Amino acid sequence: MKSSNRTSLWTYMPVVVLSAVFCCVLWGSASPAIKIAYELFRIDASDTPSRLMLSGARFVLAGVMAIIFGSLISREALIPKKTSWKYIIILSLFQTIGQYYFFFMSLANTSGVRGSIINASGNFLAPLIAMFILRLEAPAAKKLIGCAVGFAGIILFFGGISSLTEGGITFAGEGAMLCAALFYAISGCCIKIFSKYENPVILSGYQFFIGGLVLFFVGLIMGGSLVFYSAGCYLNLIYMGFISAGAYTLWGILLKYNPVSRVSVLGFINPIMGVLLSALFLGEGNEAFSAGSILSLLLVSLGIFLVNYKFEKKS
Repeated sequence: MKSSNRTSLWTYMPVVVLSAVFCCVLWGSASPAIKIAYELFRIDASDTPSRLMLSGARFVLAGVMAIIFGSLISREALIPKKTSWKYIIILSLFQTIGQYYFFFMSLANTSGVRGSIINASGNFLAPLIAMFILRLEAPAAKKLIGCAVGFAGIILFFGGISSLTEGGITFAGEGAMLCAALFYAISGCCIKIFSKYENPVILSGYQFFIGGLVLFFVGLIMGGSLVFYSAGCYLNLIYMGFISAGAYTLWGILLKYNPVSRVSVLGFINPIMGVLLSALFLGEGNEAFSAGSILSLLLVSLGIFLVNYKFEKKS
């Protein structure tokens, strides 16, 4: 097994870096893709039921794609064990239903640049929850420093803590994205626990599908609608489904053939891509390329790097 890992294409550093960057481009494009979807499907910021239906449709599609991709790679149908359904349901409550209820709400009420930077806080909340609440790992100075640097970048982006009381931040916008980041952090800890008992691709694919169904039918019951006005609506929805399915599948392959720290450290690219793509596709260049935004983004990315980088001890 070790020899196959050494000779695998997925262990070569250029392949690892390019694949990880591609995943980060996909994840970073989520914010602009969702905001564009609101325009294509003509969903108003106050239309919560239709937002839920759009989110649900995206993740039903993502779940189907992830299961198909995973089955093709494994050369066998990915079917959960009977004992795994409880893990899938719990994970769907946090990773899809909770996280994306707030994620889609936020992007209807704030910019893609703001959303991308705030969403990065999940990378710092996850290790804090793992260390101090769930006790999954011992506290580490390097990770605590990384979390502090990252949160400093987010606070700096909003002009300091005083901006919290000056009306520059709303719960429906920035607050909702922080809630989404919290659910992301909790789901990350859940995956770390549950993957001991089930294939992570199975967990992700089926929880996407179940969580998507719940979001879609809750939105439908609340009176929402999802009207496909043009071919662009279909293409946008397919792409949003591929964002999750493609990125999670490829990231999982990288983790299979490489040490976790070697792959996860490249996650610092994620918020950079989110900001750059929001500037490119949403016309938010003034916000993205201001001096304060660039410094904040550098601190956030440095924080993610420090949290995930594994310093090797010389023998």
